[in-house]
Amino acid sequence: MPAPSVTRLTTDLPVDTSPIVCTPAAGTDLDDIWRAVIPETRARSNDVHLPISLAYAERLCAVHPEADALVVRVAILLHDTGWGRVDEARIFAEGFSGDWRKAQIRFEHERQGCLIAREVLPPLGYDDEFVERVVAIIDGHDTRPDSRSLEDSLVRDADRLWRFDHAGIAVAAGWFGLDPAAYADRLEVEILPELLTEAAHTMAVADLARSRALLKTGVLR
Repeated sequence: MPAPSVTRLTTDLPVDTSPIVCTPAAGTDLDDIWRAVIPETRARSNDVHLPISLAYAERLCAVHPEADALVVRVAILLHDTGWGRVDEARIFAEGFSGDWRKAQIRFEHERQGCLIAREVLPPLGYDDEFVERVVAIIDGHDTRPDSRSLEDSLVRDADRLWRFDHAGIAVAAGWFGLDPAAYADRLEVEILPELLTEAAHTMAVADLARSRALLKTGVLR
């Protein structure tokens, strides 16, 4: 069923719609966080999903300079690490079938992600106020229907944007038991309308067109 349309946040700045591989996440300031969660990146293809999502988050922050970019970047890095501490068999049995948005396993991975943020960030020098801002975004990023801040919106959009890239389609189509063409159609109908910023919508449309052309979804269906 198509998602309801939203009133998207706008920007007056130019939006980069080039392939995300052209602008990987910049800098090394988050490398200590990456190192702290290496085991959690090995679950549910987080080692593909999280770096690509971080690259999208940085693009969104570039056109929304009013956002706290560090909060956004850290939250997107950590948001799905909780998948590494739940039963992996349940991830695919429950988290990607039926009414998957309300699956209990999704609430569990959010809770675990909050615990991980509280574990890894303070020893790396992040203060309590910063940690709680990150946790507030991780808590409910999949299951809460509403965004509660600009930073929350940018994280939610970055979390969705990676799916429109050909790498995201290649990974996520299998999670849902779909071929790439069917998954691309689903992205257009269900996920594209959920995006909260015009910048993310513009990027997604460009990415989806490229991915469909690359993966020959007009023929391979």
